Amino acid sequence: MADVHGRKWDRCLADTAVKTLTGLGVGIVFSALFFKRRTWPVTFGSGMGLGMGYSNCQQDFRSLHLIHGHVVKEQ
Repeated sequence: MADVHGRKWDRCLADTAVKTLTGLGVGIVFSALFFKRRTWPVTFGSGMGLGMGYSNCQQDFRSLHLIHGHVVKEQ
């Protein structure tokens, strides 16, 4: 069970990091192109990515016996 819990943490941290960095990148692009280099699109984009990652982590930890859609049977 500890191995399953570790995999969920690894997936959670990686997913949150990817979503946060993607949101940050999109925010930088929007800031540079459309909003005259204001900082709020960068903050908004990274916050959205962080929130989406957090939401996915909550969902993963609430489903106790699922990893990537596969049912894990206890032995």
